[in-house]
Amino acid sequence: MTKKDTQVHPLAAGETPGPFEITLHCTDGGSDKIYRIAITPMGNLFTVHYANGRRGGTLASGNKTNTPVDWPEARKIANRLLAEKIAKGYHPIAGSAFAGRMVGVVARPADTGIRPQLLNPIAGEDLERLLKDDDSIAQPKHDGERRLVLVKGGVVTGINRRGLAVGLSPVIAEAVAAMKADLLIDGEQIGDTLHVFDLLELGGIDLRGEPLGFRLGKLLKLASQVALPVQEGATLRLVETAWGEREKRALLSRITQEGGEGIVFKRIDSPYTPGRPNSGGPQLKHKLHDSLSAIVAAVNARRSIAIALIDNRGDHLKAGNVTIPPNYVIPAVGAVVEVRYLYAYDGGALYQPVYQGIRSDIEASECLASQRKFKPSSAA
Repeated sequence: MTKKDTQVHPLAAGETPGPFEITLHCTDGGSDKIYRIAITPMGNLFTVHYANGRRGGTLASGNKTNTPVDWPEARKIANRLLAEKIAKGYHPIAGSAFAGRMVGVVARPADTGIRPQLLNPIAGEDLERLLKDDDSIAQPKHDGERRLVLVKGGVVTGINRRGLAVGLSPVIAEAVAAMKADLLIDGEQIGDTLHVFDLLELGGIDLRGEPLGFRLGKLLKLASQVALPVQEGATLRLVETAWGEREKRALLSRITQEGGEGIVFKRIDSPYTPGRPNSGGPQLKHKLHDSLSAIVAAVNARRSIAIALIDNRGDHLKAGNVTIPPNYVIPAVGAVVEVRYLYAYDGGALYQPVYQGIRSDIEASECLASQRKFKPSSAA
């Protein structure tokens, strides 16, 4: 087994408390990045630290524990961080050790070879054209994590937007398995709900080359056979589809009134093409609110965090603070979070930021300052 094909086994509950350090390496997508996780004793307690950056360069470091914690909590934090990095394609560098011993290894998360079709954004001036376009349907945009689900021979596999096999919510996995069919569906996962919007394979037949209208027909038929619901709170929820100008306008109006994320337009005659076109394409999204992915730079008092973005020199640019609602866990320093906002100031801070949650499917390197949208009169 080569080190390229291995991955770290999480710390077991019975491990003797002590120092832990492991360095991981990622080369996926042409990157060359290092991520280091360390548990350091502080008397009878422990702190969890991280460092990351390009291999051979200066690593940015931070603390995952605001104050020292006991061993079970330190182990839990390190394991969670380790699992996140495994899912993003990192693998260990030989020589990483726990309490002077080599850490056990298991197979690294598989690259399934399956990639989702990604959407390009549109400006407000394109909205009217797409509402009137009879060759396009509309669906609500959900702001969760992109998740394809493959069922083959009774085995259920979750797939993230990078094509890696990832863990699924057990209730989602059980609900998909209960459909009793080999299939590949595409959707957006929010908590324990999978919002399903496309069907790519069914019964061993690849449907990607078929027009979207054909795939949606197959999905609707499948949904009716297994009573796949549309209502809120369902584990598997069929995404609503609006056909024709009248339905699309009604959908947009309702999404706007409910403070929804946005609307997606898809050409009904288009096949499913993995990846994102350089511009345009048959699947387009219009966000009703601007949002971006940012790095947690610090945890402040009174349930607030400082966030940062990466500028064109690779430096961290302060982007202000955002309050964490009571129903959310406060994210650790270095985590990637999603923030909705009205607009950005020239200095970098966001106006009226609203915390949307942790984005475990986004790398810190993707949190670019170029995501910001400024006021029309502001010089970006």
